[in-house]
Amino acid sequence: MLTNDNTDFDPVSRFEDPVLEFDFSAFQIGVAEYKEGPTGCTVFIFPEGATTAIDIRGGTPGTIGNHPWNHAVCFAGGSFYGLEAATGVAAELFAMAGYSCDFNEVARVSGAVIYDYASRDNRIYADKRLGRAAVKSARSGVFPIGPRGAGCSAMVGKGMDFQQGEPSGQGGAFRQLGHTKISAFTVVSAIGAIVDRQGQVVMGHLNRKTDKRKHLFEDLEERFFNPEAVSIHQGNTTLTVLITNQKFDLIYLNQLARQVHSSMARAIQPFHTVYDGDVFYAITTNEVENQNLNKVTFGVMASEVVWDAVLSIVDAT
Repeated sequence: MLTNDNTDFDPVSRFEDPVLEFDFSAFQIGVAEYKEGPTGCTVFIFPEGATTAIDIRGGTPGTIGNHPWNHAVCFAGGSFYGLEAATGVAAELFAMAGYSCDFNEVARVSGAVIYDYASRDNRIYADKRLGRAAVKSARSGVFPIGPRGAGCSAMVGKGMDFQQGEPSGQGGAFRQLGHTKISAFTVVSAIGAIVDRQGQVVMGHLNRKTDKRKHLFEDLEERFFNPEAVSIHQGNTTLTVLITNQKFDLIYLNQLARQVHSSMARAIQPFHTVYDGDVFYAITTNEVENQNLNKVTFGVMASEVVWDAVLSIVDAT
């Protein structure tokens, strides 16, 4: 059995298209993978630190840190074992800071993982070395889309039959309103399928015999009377980070995280099930004020950007 303990892997941290390119220099993104998995991690780095709200839903989340102020957020594959990647992120930030032990310079890192073993036959996970490699590769304004980083082996729309699932990955989107920047990045590995703005299933819940996709509820009655056909896959998670430069306090940011995370039920159906471990980060770099964008309208716009990020996965495949 191939594991991190019996094989020496070389991290891959440079990728070809498709990528999202955007203008937001206050943070950097690093992505690294073990092709042998495949599995990987995706890291969002805030050199000056950033206020962070976290909304955790679903029955099986896997997280570390959960700080209200972070220098980095790490998404990783490998289930709970992949939480080790976040320690690698912290270790590399420690090294980059000259190993300063000043309390105010200690790197705060939060992270979350997806279970990505169902589609592969090894036991490789995103480890400390991979987390460090992701930090070393970080740059501003570039985000690989599709089966990259933490989304290497992600699958979506597994519903009540794992065979209905389709490979997914990570997606991203960006919009700017005046001086306000709104970016969203997500790794979708859900029981639910991805749904477009017309209400059509566009990824997941695929009938391999007819090559057609459908909503899960269309399948429920038939399977209800045929229990042997029901096979719930228990390893599912959607990880999302919303990053803005708009100035917000933590009280509002917590409410924003709940609002926008809830809105994702339009894009992923069903969402937040007992077998999903969904985690959402709302982060601000606190740089600008925009009187034309009040808190309600900001939440509405942010929800649309997150939906764009989910749909970008479909466009990348």
